[in-house]
Amino acid sequence: MAGITQDIRERMVKFFAENDNSISLNAVPGHFATSSSHINFYIDVTSLKVRAKDAREVARSLKNKMLHRVSTVDTIVCMDGTEVIGGYLAEELEKGHFINNNKHETIYVVSPEVNSINQLLFRENIRPSIEGKSVLLLLATMTTGETVRRSLECIEYYGGTSVGVATIFGTMEHLDRMDVFPLFTSNDLPGYQTYNPHECPYCKKGIAIEAMVNGFGYSKL
Repeated sequence: MAGITQDIRERMVKFFAENDNSISLNAVPGHFATSSSHINFYIDVTSLKVRAKDAREVARSLKNKMLHRVSTVDTIVCMDGTEVIGGYLAEELEKGHFINNNKHETIYVVSPEVNSINQLLFRENIRPSIEGKSVLLLLATMTTGETVRRSLECIEYYGGTSVGVATIFGTMEHLDRMDVFPLFTSNDLPGYQTYNPHECPYCKKGIAIEAMVNGFGYSKL
């Protein structure tokens, strides 16, 4: 493993999605911490979220993974700054393969607000996009599933019915009987591991955490 003093961006390795070489993500080996785990790769999905062309390709591939497994999507709830992908994904889903029951015959694309105590909420003007709707949750990355569970609970609280979880990178394809549609999986990153913070082998060896990471990016320590 490269020394922790080496700049993160200089150590990025490109990985391609299985069966789709038009889409790639960057990953950096090292010792990183999420809100609920330690991981040995930082997954950088920045370009896939902010470049229109890349986001469009991600949306197309996610749509193909969902075919024949999800039939109705009224609303896409975007987490981790995935709104650009969410907009393109809505367009893909509206091309005749999926049903939406909205009055205006188009899919809603929304994001929850996060309050000062890290709770997710939807304001009154956004609630009609959730209540009584078939909702697809869209994230950048998914490791332990804790953020997904919290998001699904929020959707349920506001009266929505979750129909699936789409993510650029995910470590699982099912979570509590909910289907997960990851574009990349840990199989695409040889050696990828996630650890309970109390059982992290890097910590036991005295190797410092070099950055806090989430779906938005990283903050070096």
